[in-house]
Amino acid sequence: MADRDMRQTRAITADFKTRSEGEEKIIEGYFAVFNDIYEIFHDATESIAPGAFTGTLADDIRALVNHDSTLVLGRTIAHTLELSQDEHGLFGRIRINPNDTDATNLYERVKRGDVSQCSIGFDILSEDTEYRDDGSVHWTIREIKLYEVTCCTFPAYENTGISARKRDLEALQAKRREAWKAQMLTRLKGGNTNA
Repeated sequence: MADRDMRQTRAITADFKTRSEGEEKIIEGYFAVFNDIYEIFHDATESIAPGAFTGTLADDIRALVNHDSTLVLGRTIAHTLELSQDEHGLFGRIRINPNDTDATNLYERVKRGDVSQCSIGFDILSEDTEYRDDGSVHWTIREIKLYEVTCCTFPAYENTGISARKRDLEALQAKRREAWKAQMLTRLKGGNTNA
């Protein structure tokens, strides 16, 4: 499990759309897609495994704009944000407050296609690490504690996520170097390295 001191964020290109149900305006789409490969930095990728959100969907989660906690679009406990997961990923539906100009402005921006990307804010509870022969590394996130979903103008991996992954990679590389050294010492002493 990764050692995290700060909340992680991840960005994806979303398949958002707007629609109306009578007088009600809705923004909906996928905030995360399972098994898609996201590049964090050169030779470092990650993906989210199906079912990663199972343990967190009943939590108090907010829908934000650009990760700004002063621009709340919806909230699960207020039933203005609905989240579910299916075989494709994490699906969300935000019910727009018609009396909130920030929310209605965002609705119109999504409707025109000016805003079409999203991000999530979360903690990693469980993951697998695959260190590949070519020197690259891939993390598969198995379990997530979700705090927020956000509609973004320019989604990107924030420095906290990149820094955390770089620390993970450095620790993994150090562990592999130590294992290699131990194997070489055993080999030099005439020991069996296949055990």
